[in-house]
Amino acid sequence: MKNEILNIEGMTCAACARAVERSAKKVEGVTEANVNFASEKLSLTYDDTKAKLEDVQRSVEKAGYKALVESTTKTLSIEGMTCAACAKAVERACKRLDGVIEANVNFASEKLNITFEPSKVRLTEIKNAVEKSGYKLVEESTVDSHKEKKEEERKLLWKKFVFSAIFTLPLLYISMGHMLGFPLPHWLHPMANPKNFALIQLLLVLPVIIIGNKFYKVGFKALLRREPNMDSLIAIGTSSAFLYGVFAIYKIFSGEVQYANSLYFESAGVILTLITLGKYLETVTKGKTSDAIKKLMGLAPKTATILKENKEIEISIDEVEVGDIIIVKPGEKLPVDGAVIEGITSIDESMLTGESIPVEKSAGDKVIGGSINKNGFIKYKATRVGKDTALAQIIRLVEEAQGSKAPIAKLADIIAGYFVPVVIILALAAAIGWKLYGESNVFVLTIFISVLVIACPCALGLATPTAIMVGTGKGAEYGVLIKSGEALETAHKIETIVFDKTGTITEGKPKVTDIVTSENISEEYLLQIAASGEKGSEHPLGEAIVKHGEEKGLEFKTVEKFEAIPGHGIKIIIEEKEALLGNEKLMIENNIDLKDLGKVSNRLAEEGKTPMYVAIEGSLGGIIAVADTVKENSKMAIEKLHKMGIEVAMITGDNKRTAEAIGRQVGIDRVLAEVLPEDKAKEVKRIQTEGKKVAMVGDGINDAPALAQADVGIAIGSGTDVAMESADIVLMRSDLMDVATAIQLSKKTIKNIKENLFWAFGYNTVGIPVAMGLLHIFGGPLLNPMIGAAAMSFSSVSVLLNALRLKTFKPN
Repeated sequence: MKNEILNIEGMTCAACARAVERSAKKVEGVTEANVNFASEKLSLTYDDTKAKLEDVQRSVEKAGYKALVESTTKTLSIEGMTCAACAKAVERACKRLDGVIEANVNFASEKLNITFEPSKVRLTEIKNAVEKSGYKLVEESTVDSHKEKKEEERKLLWKKFVFSAIFTLPLLYISMGHMLGFPLPHWLHPMANPKNFALIQLLLVLPVIIIGNKFYKVGFKALLRREPNMDSLIAIGTSSAFLYGVFAIYKIFSGEVQYANSLYFESAGVILTLITLGKYLETVTKGKTSDAIKKLMGLAPKTATILKENKEIEISIDEVEVGDIIIVKPGEKLPVDGAVIEGITSIDESMLTGESIPVEKSAGDKVIGGSINKNGFIKYKATRVGKDTALAQIIRLVEEAQGSKAPIAKLADIIAGYFVPVVIILALAAAIGWKLYGESNVFVLTIFISVLVIACPCALGLATPTAIMVGTGKGAEYGVLIKSGEALETAHKIETIVFDKTGTITEGKPKVTDIVTSENISEEYLLQIAASGEKGSEHPLGEAIVKHGEEKGLEFKTVEKFEAIPGHGIKIIIEEKEALLGNEKLMIENNIDLKDLGKVSNRLAEEGKTPMYVAIEGSLGGIIAVADTVKENSKMAIEKLHKMGIEVAMITGDNKRTAEAIGRQVGIDRVLAEVLPEDKAKEVKRIQTEGKKVAMVGDGINDAPALAQADVGIAIGSGTDVAMESADIVLMRSDLMDVATAIQLSKKTIKNIKENLFWAFGYNTVGIPVAMGLLHIFGGPLLNPMIGAAAMSFSSVSVLLNALRLKTFKPN
């Protein structure tokens, strides 16, 4: 299965988004297609053995829209070309690369204009391909085509609004001014010169219609495809007003001058102008919802200083390769991920992790691209570049989250899909109803146009995705990466949170605290056997014993046979002697007599230490106790969750006494001890059978099944890649306080979505009946279509502005 994010062009409302989804899902092999109307992106999951991206693009194009891959265009100078055949060779070399969309070489100017997908191919690979064909590339300029298009669209909408307003304002004055007592010249007055009055209005409205021609092109096309959208409503409404105006002019010229009072040109002009203004404000506000992605993208510097043959060379960040030695001076940003090889400094990682205190770094420490070097000079080796850096992965996670749908969005999507056809039917029904009741053509037309232009599918379509975009972006600012809209929604319902103990509640860096031996065995020999055996183990407790042995300067013995027994311990053969190292279960299963050390073990466990038994040749040799220190914020985080009314459980493979001692220390409600790694998911499932929504917080490979089983899996950022892949939420700071932040953010976002949906549904529920003449039945006024158009435009903007309030979110 492949995942792709495509930019969609040509959408004007939520009905368009539904049409794009339907067209994408028609392609065989596409399993999931979600359109985020706010960001105008299609998140696609498909089987690449059955479907090609081009098939999806063609299907979307048939539906009247464009699906474009996220691309970058660069202009590069080429050195070494001598003829047109060289130019062709460079083009061929580029086009062979997967991810290159277009490559054109101008032999005269010696320039290559290349458009490619940065997620699939890097500039370094393009340069290498060209160099292999015998030429050299030099970078000149970069263009983010999507960003440029959005900027052009904003500018064009503003121009369209200004020019429309230039013609609409005099049109409105001429048509309505005399009714309000404003003066009109005699040659323009409807009573004195009805023909001039009508023709001038026609001449003023025509440029506005020409400027707004896109509404008609898109709207009527969608209508013919039987997938009407918001543009269809505007096109039908304003063209009805215009055509009735033309009919009125015909009547005036036929001698029926009373039709001068029935011109509807100003409605068409004002509606188109106000909708254009609304669209402009919408694009401006939409741009602000994706600020988080822009901020993250802006973190990486454009260049890097590398050390080559003892010389400092400044190169493009795209050219940095794994293994390059990078130099970073005080105040500079780190271009890529790596490991420090020389120097001491403190690094500000706050924009990536949310952690405000700079982190001390010296030789051997890992550093993250995009972070800021505060005060020292360092050299470091690049370990991850391009799309593999932590920053690139964070951007991908946030983008995918913003492209996903929360379950709450499905209702709005279903309604938006049927919304426009229902509005057209209601407009026709209301118009026919009033005509049968005996009302005039002007009255009926007012009703028909008002219903069409007040209905707003945009507000419905924007309600959920905008809040999710701002919510997930805000989470990223605080180092809380929420990977999907579904996770964001589910998190607010969590009733029980299950924490893994080692590395989550505790530091995961245990130390040996006690060594108790039996009979004639010395502490040194017992530690030597245990440390030698644990050398092959990856368990944190084993690592603590090995480290303690190294600190004591012990000589490690050769292990002839090693067997790990999950959830119990290890069995080894050392100097032809069989030794067992593990918990009480392992001893009992192998019929080892615990003697008096059982009481010692209980005492150590009650102190919060983990006792590990060591048996040699079937006889108990002693106990090595290991303690893991509790993380500084664990107790505070659990208290915070309790205040939010959430039950807290802890799961561990440790014995019950040790687990309960840690549980008491931090205030755990439910302790699940002596749980084998493979049973963690079963324990989570057991809590779920009590009817509770469960979140699991963990960091290790053995937590991955439980993270996947939980309603919401939360991985600690310092944990393994497997855990982070299985989780729905990743805490970059590895701080348990952020668990509460994630839940608070979820609650705020869902509240915001509900407010948006309330206003969107409420607006349409009230607005449409008023436009249909409900108030008029009870002696009230008719709704003027121009007021309806203004209300329609600003309903979308109000929903967007409400979503932007989430930007003020701060954890309690």
